[in-house]
Order: sequence, then structure tokens, then C-alpha cells
Amino acid sequence: MTRIRLGMVGGGSGAFIGGVHRIAARLDGRFDLVAGALSSTPAKSKASGAELGLDPDRCYGSFAEMAKAEAARPDGIEAVAIVTPNHMHYPAARAFLEAGIHVICDKPLTATDEEAEAMAQAVAGSGALFILTHNYTGYPMVRQARAMVAEGAVGQIRVVQVEYPQDWLTDPVEQAGDNKQAEWRTDPARSGAGGSVGDIGTHAYNLACFVTGLAAESLAADLQSFGPGRQLDDNAHVLLRFAGGARGMLWSSQVAPGNENGLRLRIYGDRGGLEWAQEQPNALWHTPHGEPTRLIRRNGSGAHPAGTAVSRIPAGHPEGYLEAFATLYSEAAEAIRAVQQGTDRDTARGLLPGIEDGMAGMRFIAACVASSRRDAAWTAL
Repeated sequence: MTRIRLGMVGGGSGAFIGGVHRIAARLDGRFDLVAGALSSTPAKSKASGAELGLDPDRCYGSFAEMAKAEAARPDGIEAVAIVTPNHMHYPAARAFLEAGIHVICDKPLTATDEEAEAMAQAVAGSGALFILTHNYTGYPMVRQARAMVAEGAVGQIRVVQVEYPQDWLTDPVEQAGDNKQAEWRTDPARSGAGGSVGDIGTHAYNLACFVTGLAAESLAADLQSFGPGRQLDDNAHVLLRFAGGARGMLWSSQVAPGNENGLRLRIYGDRGGLEWAQEQPNALWHTPHGEPTRLIRRNGSGAHPAGTAVSRIPAGHPEGYLEAFATLYSEAAEAIRAVQQGTDRDTARGLLPGIEDGMAGMRFIAACVASSRRDAAWTAL
């Protein structure tokens, strides 16, 4: 397959997630980064482009300029990665969707519910793919867990527990003036109504729904802002009621000392349980009811085809965060080529997260904020 010509909005010098996307796009050799509007000013964008070796004529001062110019080029970009703060997701994505360019967008979907609805309309009105990078869905053992649940390994699901604790906002680092990530992620104007629930809580919620196949009907959320002067939540406890009767608990925190990236999922049904932890991503624990707990390793004995299909290296060699991101990019490349050859875009997207997952995340954030304001009252999703 010929490489897909990729552009990027955001992700300039000093940005964390832009570098992750670029590595993921390169890993399987499916994309070539050829253009970018990488920073908020033309000068910074050109400087960032020069660091990446981009053609100076394709380092744009704005996403609007980039969308127009690239759509007019015979060798213009076929897809764009949007890796800006949340408040810029919608205007940038809309510009490229209207130009017929496929969009790969970081999560959450947008900063506001109004923008989310507009984004859904923009996707519906475009023939281009819209892919949301809930990257944890790309881990081999997450794919294995999903397949095992679908095949009945845990039986009728009763309890779902998911948590995502970090500690990087334990101190008010956003006030120091030298941490861009902390500054925008704790700013309602750029991040949206949710702090930890928007940043990492949406990952936890998406993972729980992806693996179980369940959708939450209502929730009760208690959000806190422990950081002095912090405007958005940095800790959240959420009870979930799923369709079909299952119950869930979700904890997201960025003020839990000793936790770096502690995403963990536990699923319990009437026939057994499953447990997966992002910091030990190559292991999946399976306990059939009444039997000893079993450790299943990526590409090892008991590995499921759903997991081995997205594994790159033999068992025993760590495969983690960057590779999971790359899985989404590789599947995105396959989906883009399929759409270009006439396949329906919903069929082509397969397991890739899309606009529906983005809208579900936005509903989750809105319900959490609304519930917490009403003393953790149960709130419909």
C-alpha cells in the first residue's frame, strides 16, 4: 500500500501528543507527514516545520490556509491529524472535512456540547472519515478482552470497575507558567467543562464500553478540584448504571501521588472475571468462576486472534503505548484506502473509534458535571 500523505494541525515544538502521533503514524510505514499548521502563529509553525524537515512552502500559518491550499494541490494531503487543545478540534476538523480530507482527531471530541453537535453534523455532511484516537482500544490484550467478553468468557456482566489515576497535578503546576500541558488542560476555555473526567475519565469510560459492549444509561458523579485555585475537577468518583442491569464504578484522578498512568479495567460476570492494567499491557488476567486465575500473555499460550492480529513482535518483548497508537493509525490507513476504493466509510472504519464514540464521551462529561452540581444526583446519559 502506498503511503498516505498526512498533515498535522498542532503538535509543534514542545508539544507532547503531537510527537506521539508522528511516531505512531511512522511506525508501520503507512503515512508520510508532508504538511502542517503546527503552532498558533505562522513563525512558530514554520520553525516547528523546519525542525521536522517539512517543505517550508507546506508549513502553514493557520489550519484554514492549510486546508484550502492542500485541497487544491494534486499531491495534497489525504488525511490530517488534529492534535491541538480541545477548543480547536471542531474548527480545524470542520475545515478539513469540508475539503474532503480524512480527519484523525485527538480526544475528547470538542470543548463544548454545542461544538460536538456541530462536529457530528460536519461529519455527516462529509464523505471523509472521522477517527478519534482513543488509543487504549489498540492494545492487543484489550482487543483480546473484548473478544473474550463477546464470546461469553465472563458470562452475563454484573460489575464493571475502571480507574485512571495519575499524580502530575498534585501540586498547582499550572500556576508556574512553564507547563503548557497543565495550563491548557486546567483552563475551561481551552479544555472544556471537564478536567480529569474530560482528559482521562473519557479514556476510562470509552475503554469500559469498548471491552464490554455495554452502554451506560445513567450516572452519579462526585467531582472535586483539590488544587488551590483550580477551576476544573482533578478527581472524580462516578457510579454507572449500564443497559441490561450491570453496575459500574469509575475513578479518575490527577492528584493521586504514586500513580503515573494507572488505567485499569476489571469486569465481573456470572461465569468469571477479567482484569487488565495499562502499565502491564501485555498481561490479561482471566478467572473462570470456581477455577484458578489464569495469566494470558500477549502472543503467548491462550492468545486470541483478535489480539495477535494487532501484535507486532513475539511474546516476551514489551509492546505498549506507542504501538497501540500505531495500531489505530495502521487501521486508519486501511480504512482510508478502502473508502477511496468505494467501501462505505462506516464499514471501512471497523473497530476504530469515530464520531459516535466522541459524542458518547461528551455526554459522559456533561452528565458528570451536571450530576456533581446536584450533589451527585443520578443523571441520564
